[in-house]
Amino acid sequence: MHEGGDVPSWQNNAGVNNGRVFGWTCTLVSILPKRVSYALGWLAMAIAHRRMAGVTQALVDNLRAVRPDASPRELDRVAAATYQSYARDVTDFLRSLSMARADLDRLFVFRERERFDTARALGRGLILVTGHFGNWELGAVMMRHFGFPLDVVAMAEPDPLVNGIRRRMRESLGVGTIEVRQSLDTALQIRRRLGENATVAMLMDRHLGRDRVRVTFFGRDAWFLRAPALLGYLSGAPLVPCFIERQADGRFLVLPGVPIHVDRELPRDEAVRRAAQAFASALEARIHERPDLWYQFYPYWRSQDAASADHTKGMACTG
Repeated sequence: MHEGGDVPSWQNNAGVNNGRVFGWTCTLVSILPKRVSYALGWLAMAIAHRRMAGVTQALVDNLRAVRPDASPRELDRVAAATYQSYARDVTDFLRSLSMARADLDRLFVFRERERFDTARALGRGLILVTGHFGNWELGAVMMRHFGFPLDVVAMAEPDPLVNGIRRRMRESLGVGTIEVRQSLDTALQIRRRLGENATVAMLMDRHLGRDRVRVTFFGRDAWFLRAPALLGYLSGAPLVPCFIERQADGRFLVLPGVPIHVDRELPRDEAVRRAAQAFASALEARIHERPDLWYQFYPYWRSQDAASADHTKGMACTG
């Protein structure tokens, strides 16, 4: 799904999102027993929690908006749980790539599937929107397994080796990739796929440059990606929020939200803002329930404040 945002992900900041580390991770998970993979992930993330002080502090600062009454110690415990949840989600995603169909049947618990079916029945395509929450990477496996044609809108990874591995993973699933900034017709590619009644997946909770819309998120101003709601306005395709959450028994709960229909009777900017806010509110509700699944390993609110300052400066320059 689309990796939007002006701020690099924590992997880039920590210097671990490179071909060597990512390649070794994929190899080890594919050959080691699940329990061993989990144990190695637990150990690596326990070390990261203590040694990567800047990343851990960013997690704590981000979570303060979610749990404003929590003590610093309580927020640190949630931060530690976030590291561990992320490690398990990465392991489960990589293992799912080679799972038999019967194993995938047991892996997913799909609630409200009719929301997908009803949205696709309109014949206008479907814009699947999610955030950096839960196992969004597993969404490609889930969509393929349940028979939904899917294209993922993604930025190219900074490391070409990582980019190649991720692209091959999608290809192995029969999932298409539409890379942002690789050509001037990205929007046209998306519109064409929607016209074919396909599903296009995008991460919406990080903006990309000027491609942004202001929302209220945990009582604060934040900037989300504008493109999904704008595409919904132009094409008539509904936006369907979807979250995939690991349960205590190791299975994954698939939670599609109520489809968001961008009101084409409203002025465009207002319609886009309302649709983006509807998604922001849906994501906020899930984070309240499972804050350990919110994977923003950088100072999220600081980046939002910077975007607001940039927006204000831009308005002053054009005013």
